[in-house]
Amino acid sequence: MSINEILPGRLGFGTAPLGNMFRAIPDDEARATVEAAWDHGIRFFDTAPFYGAGLAETRLGEVLSTKPRDSYVLSTKVGRVILDEHETDVPDFGEKGGLFEHGNPNKIVHEWTAEATERSIEDSLKRLGTDRLDIVWVHDIAQDFHGDLWIQKYEEARTGAFRVLSRLRDEGVIKAWGLGVNKTEPIELTLALDEPQPDGYLLAGRYTLLDHEHALQRLLPMSQERNVEMVVGGPYSSGILAGGTNFEYQQAPQAIIDRVAKLKALAGLHGVSIKAAALQFSLAHPVAAAVIPGATRPSRIAEDTAALNEEIPAAFWTELRESGLVSPAAPLPNGA
Repeated sequence: MSINEILPGRLGFGTAPLGNMFRAIPDDEARATVEAAWDHGIRFFDTAPFYGAGLAETRLGEVLSTKPRDSYVLSTKVGRVILDEHETDVPDFGEKGGLFEHGNPNKIVHEWTAEATERSIEDSLKRLGTDRLDIVWVHDIAQDFHGDLWIQKYEEARTGAFRVLSRLRDEGVIKAWGLGVNKTEPIELTLALDEPQPDGYLLAGRYTLLDHEHALQRLLPMSQERNVEMVVGGPYSSGILAGGTNFEYQQAPQAIIDRVAKLKALAGLHGVSIKAAALQFSLAHPVAAAVIPGATRPSRIAEDTAALNEEIPAAFWTELRESGLVSPAAPLPNGA
């Protein structure tokens, strides 16, 4: 089953912020944000054990467990197992190391073996308060490893997580599986394999107004050729395109700040919100099935919904391309 056939719409909700990403979020605010997403008609929710060491899954589950299970699509991830013991050292998660310092204190272990995959799914079901998952992504495969160790970890996932998820899909336990990453190379490698093949992938931060060149070169042509669809994560590039100051999980460098200023100036000339430009750009590629911005305040959900439906004049897209702010190879909305 294709990702497009599973998803209930083009706008979903990414729950990384519910894991206390960047800041400690009160429980009632987190709950109100999920309820706002529901009230605005969003029925696709994506989460992961890594988000706050289980905190995002628990918070999401508290709300969704009160809704009819057949009325929404739920995805989570495998690859990081949450242990009962608490972390005593500073965890090493590379570029994502400080993202969830306000999350649960539980220790997190990288593991993509068959056993770890099955345990991760079982634990996620408990935290989410549900009896089934629709899509499972292999999370950040070999994200923080290099050289021979990267190959070793990828092989661990190929012979472990990939095969477990393929079996669960074939048995009808889940509807689909894929990779959930913020690098294109693991997806390209996986699509080149004879088996097992993913149904789609979640690509975070690599198909946005600020970063899309690399994906256009190899990954997206491969995806079109193989009819594999993409869910776009991080369409606001860690927040810099939505009024924040972060890019790639860190404070944005001056070059990015300057580029965002140019994008906002051009959008302002045409009366376009930068959020609308960001969401609609990411969805314009034919491989894109949905986009899943995150939020921690109910008001952000209304903004995202409005941005998706905002009428953007063709002249904006034309000038955006002519200005060199996007790749000439990037598809634009409405055939601009």
